[in-house]
Amino acid sequence: MRHIISILLQNEAGALARVAGMFSSRGYNIDSLSVAPTHDPTVSRLTLVTNGSDAVIDQIIKQARKLVDVVEIMDLSGTDHFECELLILKVEVDAQSARNVIECVRKHRAAILDESENTRMIQLAGTGPEIDAFVAEISRMAKVLELVRSGVAAMERGHHILAVPA
Repeated sequence: MRHIISILLQNEAGALARVAGMFSSRGYNIDSLSVAPTHDPTVSRLTLVTNGSDAVIDQIIKQARKLVDVVEIMDLSGTDHFECELLILKVEVDAQSARNVIECVRKHRAAILDESENTRMIQLAGTGPEIDAFVAEISRMAKVLELVRSGVAAMERGHHILAVPA
């Protein structure tokens, strides 16, 4: 089962490596990872996506809570949450494919960031399936030269927050 795990951790050297190492030492691949400082510069928020049974993920979360750098942790998978990732890609275009690319960009509410004679750089924010659908569609009309995805950022909806305990 797919799990989205959100972790608040001390914004210190080695903190990310310790969390990632804990997953890899248990044989779990991290499918997506996104980390950046929060509004408190001493704390970072790490969001990772992995696959595993509920029981094993629960055990990993319990182990993560014991890491000195981990402030708070939550598995968002069973919650009502919002998730998003960012895609930036560069495609090769000619006169005909350039028109098709523009239509595809409009249809998916993406944005053209940069244009040259033979390339377009495009940005799209959305869910994983939305990004996958966009890449599949645009790949049929233009050659993808380069592609980068940010990884999932996620937050639980409603009043519940992941915060540093008082």
